[in-house]
Amino acid sequence: MTVVVNVLIPAKLAENTQQTQYTSNGVKTIIDKFTATNFSGSAATISVNLVTLASTAGNENIITKTKTLQPSEVYTFPEIVGQVLNNGDFISTIAGTATAINIRASGRQISS
Repeated sequence: MTVVVNVLIPAKLAENTQQTQYTSNGVKTIIDKFTATNFSGSAATISVNLVTLASTAGNENIITKTKTLQPSEVYTFPEIVGQVLNNGDFISTIAGTATAINIRASGRQISS
C-alpha cells in the first residue's frame, strides 16, 4: 500500500455553477483539510457535495448546504475532514457568487 499526501484542490475561486473540483482516480482518498475563505466585502454562500461514482451532485449527497461565510471569514469544514472517497467518487461545490470564495483541499491518496 502506498500513501501520498497531496493537494486535492489547488487554491481557486469556487464557481457559481455546480462544479466537480476533485475526482478520486485510481485511489482511495481521505480528505484531511478543506478550506473556504470569503475574500469579498459581503456575506457569501457555498455548498459541498461528496458524490459517489456514477452519481450526480444533489440533495442525497450534500454534506454542507449553503454555508454562509461572512466577509473575511475562513471555514475549515469539520464535517468533510476525515471523509473517504473511493475510486471514482468526487468533490463538487457551488458558490452563491463566482467572485467571493476561494477553496483549497488536501488529503491522502491511498493505492494498493
